[in-house]
Formats: sequence, structure tokens, C-alpha cells
Amino acid sequence: MSDFSQVKPPSDALAALLAAATPVERAETVPLHLARGRVLDRTIVAAETVPQFRRALMDGFAVRAADTLAASGEAPVRLRLTGEVLMGTQPELPVGPGEALRIHTGAMLPAGADAVVMLEDTDVTGDEVSVLAAAPPGDNVLLPGEDIQAGAIAIAAGTRLDVAALGGLATLGYATVAVRVRPRIAILSTGDEVVPVDAAPRAAQVRDVNAVTVAATVEAAGGVALPGGIVPDDMTALTARARAALADADALVISAGSSVSHRDITARVIALLGAPGILAHGIAIRPGKPTIVALCDGKPVIGLPGNPASAAVVAWRIVRPLVRMLGGEHAAGGYAGGTLDALLGADVPSRAGREDYVPCRLDYSGDAPRAMPLLDESNLIFTLVRSDGLAIVPFEREHLRAGERVRVVVR
Repeated sequence: MSDFSQVKPPSDALAALLAAATPVERAETVPLHLARGRVLDRTIVAAETVPQFRRALMDGFAVRAADTLAASGEAPVRLRLTGEVLMGTQPELPVGPGEALRIHTGAMLPAGADAVVMLEDTDVTGDEVSVLAAAPPGDNVLLPGEDIQAGAIAIAAGTRLDVAALGGLATLGYATVAVRVRPRIAILSTGDEVVPVDAAPRAAQVRDVNAVTVAATVEAAGGVALPGGIVPDDMTALTARARAALADADALVISAGSSVSHRDITARVIALLGAPGILAHGIAIRPGKPTIVALCDGKPVIGLPGNPASAAVVAWRIVRPLVRMLGGEHAAGGYAGGTLDALLGADVPSRAGREDYVPCRLDYSGDAPRAMPLLDESNLIFTLVRSDGLAIVPFEREHLRAGERVRVVVR
């Protein structure tokens, strides 16, 4: 049993877990419009060149660039307007010397033209266009293959598909896409004092906050949360429930009972779930020191502290990147959800050898964001509710001063 005298840095504990575990290899095909946030199973190679023809990037006039080189507001170049390029049609008229064709954004450039003069740089009178600014060759023209060439990698396997990626797949004609299945994460809460969220706690009882926050973290990371309910502080009962939950899932998270008192049985239960067992018991993080990281017969198992704020922080720091890795995402490490740099608004006490996560409010009123620490009772859940994110005090730092630059994990 750990006495927390040899705790691991959170980055080391996470790295050990990610190195030992393996992604879930199962895949499924889903409609493209339902694929946002899913992880791409196979690398997509472009089967066609995009665009396939020269396209106008602006509304204006298709011209020969050489005809416009002397144009200026003081000495406009006058061209004969011979017609219009209709959207979605191949132009029938070429652009000859001294001529111009009206064209719209996205339309196919006609033969003879090698530039587009923006509408704002022209003046039209009848069938004559006065060009007020030179348009060099290629100006406001998108060339074939400038977006992507046939045979090039469009999107790599392991990419979490965002709105832009979905647009790229649609451009290449994908109505469906193969994605990794979402990893299934079983969640158990422990404690004789814990009651369901919809129950009215009696004296000395608390509601099961952690099951909700951990499940939300899992879902946000791309997993499927499998809440398994509340288990009393009983070794036999917790072992049986943990084994059953892990058998039906890709990983297991147990909240509470991870410390070192005689009532804290989570570590002993995890040690019975399979080899190699516990990789770290205790990580150098505040809040969240009594965290357990394990691999049991190939499946990750995490033991979280019972304190709701501590459990939430460790879920952000450890559980979320684990779920992303299990889901096949190639950028699984780090702080999913995004970070930003901010100037610290007040001193933050700490000590070297521990990674601190300090709830803070973000002030965007100045030239740079400012992180205003919420130092009072920072281990309470409503302190997190009132915060915009968590300022990170790095492992090697002892004290951060007001005005220093700090990284903030944005919730």
C-alpha cells in the first residue's frame, strides 16, 4: 500500500499509462453529417484534384493581366465587356485582347483570361469596363490543385473530425466515413456515505457528484460513459462489481477510496483485477494526489479521489487524454479542451515537485487575457463552477507572481 512518499509527476503517470494501453481497434461507418468529433479510422487519400478547373476568387471581371498593367485610378484602362460567365457552366466565350467578361466568385475562368479584377476596382458604363487597378497574372484566381492534388493525403487516420475536416471530406465526395468506435468507459462510485443524485441525503451523506462529472468528461473526450452506480465500502462487493464493469468496458474509473486509510480499499481491489496492476498510486498534483493509475489485463483502470473538485481535475488531466488515446486519436496527450496563455492577476503560492491546478476567472478586457486566481477553498466544486479554467503551476515552480505568464486549461 502506498504511503504517498514516492508519488509520480502527472505527466509521468499519464505517459506510463498511455504507453502500456492500446487503442480500441473497432471501427464503424457513419453518415458524414454525424461524424463531427469522431476519430478517423483510415487515412483518406484524395482521389481527385481540387479544384479541377481555374476558378474566380472574387466577383469582378475576367481579364488578360497584360491589358491591365498600366491601370490606375488616375489613368483607367478601358476594356470591352463582351458577356458574363454563368455559374455552373463552362464559359463559351474566350477573353480576347482588350476584352473582359463579368464573372462571379467560384465560376470557371474562361479561356484567354489569367486574372480577375475585383468589382471594387472597376467602373462599368454600358458595354465598357474601366479598370482602376492593375491585376497581375493569377490575381484572384484559384488554380487546379491549389486546394489538394489527387494522390495527396487529405486527412490522416487518428484525426478527430471537426467542421473543417467534414467540409474537406464532402469536397472529396464522402457521404459516409469510417471512424473508430467510441471507447466504453465504466464508472463506479464508492462509499457508504454516497447516495444517488436524485436522493435526499440524510445527515453525513453526500450526493454522487463524481459519477456525473466523470461521465461528462468521458463523453466530451469522445467516449461512451457507462455509469455503474454506487458500491458500498466492502471489499468483496467492490471487487465483484469492478470485475463485471471492466469485463463489459474498455476501461474503468472508480471514484473514492483511493487514499491510504484503512477504509480506502480501491487500491486493493484494483490490484486484484489483473496484471500488471497498479502503475502509480499517488501523483504529484493538487488537487488529486491520491490517484491510482493501473493496467489490468490490458485495460486501463483509474482510481480517483472522492473529493468532487479533485476528481474533476484528475478527470481533465488523466481520464480525458486516456479516452482520446483509446479512441485512436493520434494527438491524445496534452490538455484536451484547449489552453491559452494569460497574465496572472495575483500571486499563487505553491511548492516545487507538485503540479498545481488553480481555478481562475479570465479577464479579456486588456491587451492580453488575465487569469484571476480563485484561491479560497479551491477544492470545492462551486469554485470550479465559478471559474473559467485552471491555471497550471508547473511541476518545477515554487511560486508564481502576479504578472507572470501562465498556461490556463480552458474548461
